[in-house]
Amino acid sequence: MPKKTVVWTGQLLLLVLGLAVAVLISLNIGPSGFTTDRSILFDLRLPRILLGFAVGGSLSLAGVLLQGLFRNPLVEPYTLGISGGAAVGVAVGIMLGFARRTVWSLPFSGFIGAGLVVFLLYFLSFRRRELKIQSLLLSGVMLSFICSSLMMLLMALSRTEDLHGIVYWTMGSLDEANRLLVYGAVVFSLLGLLAAYLLVFELNAFSLGEEEALHLGIRTERSKRLIFALASLLTGLAVSAAGIIGFVGLLVPHFTRLFFGSDHRIVLGGAFLSGAIFLILCDTLARVVIAPLELPVGVITGIAGGSFFVYLLLRKS
Repeated sequence: MPKKTVVWTGQLLLLVLGLAVAVLISLNIGPSGFTTDRSILFDLRLPRILLGFAVGGSLSLAGVLLQGLFRNPLVEPYTLGISGGAAVGVAVGIMLGFARRTVWSLPFSGFIGAGLVVFLLYFLSFRRRELKIQSLLLSGVMLSFICSSLMMLLMALSRTEDLHGIVYWTMGSLDEANRLLVYGAVVFSLLGLLAAYLLVFELNAFSLGEEEALHLGIRTERSKRLIFALASLLTGLAVSAAGIIGFVGLLVPHFTRLFFGSDHRIVLGGAFLSGAIFLILCDTLARVVIAPLELPVGVITGIAGGSFFVYLLLRKS
């Protein structure tokens, strides 16, 4: 067995061990402390852990895909406005009373909003049978600003009871009571990881540049569309299920490349597991830091992510 394969296997096993430790910590820590009550463990804490695994892994994986596509370490799933579109969709759903109908209404509204933004991005960036990467990035930034403005407009027009739901959703939460939605998110995230590995050689080729990838025999236009579509689906479903949870798709890919290198054969799996660990631990902290009250998990990820990047800047300088 090649030495590199042995090293990568050991690194992934360490991450799996870290994930197991994070799950045990999250199961045994909460406002009620360590408990043997099955209803607390399996009805409250375990679904949050599973959703944290799915959402953290999906956002991290989407970040790796987009950074590999754009060859830009500052691109993240929310840069392109996909999360903003989902937020607008959910806000409209709350204002129209969809939340009082079925538990699927708000996730569906968020996914429709994200899908509309993805369609606009593709329409604005596709020219002469070619997906223009720079146009895609600039269009995404502009659509993100537009969605933010629409959110402020909707919040200004919403009723007081609706405003609380909109604000809380935009800060992110893993408190999801629908088991079917949680299990669906887990399955989809794992399928997304499998699909990403089918594009691993294209991602490694793109790291050399688009022209070099073409010389290596990569069908660049087809690969760009597939990578963009997969990252958009992962982001849209993660945001629809848990709200806007920032910094996961930006922080975790940086962390993964810092320790594991730039080869996507290890980065994809490493980022998925690291994102799951990070979000599960952040959610655990959000549940206990001001117990019995609960912080939105997006607050914890934002503070942790911002602090990490300040540390990196100070270290490099």
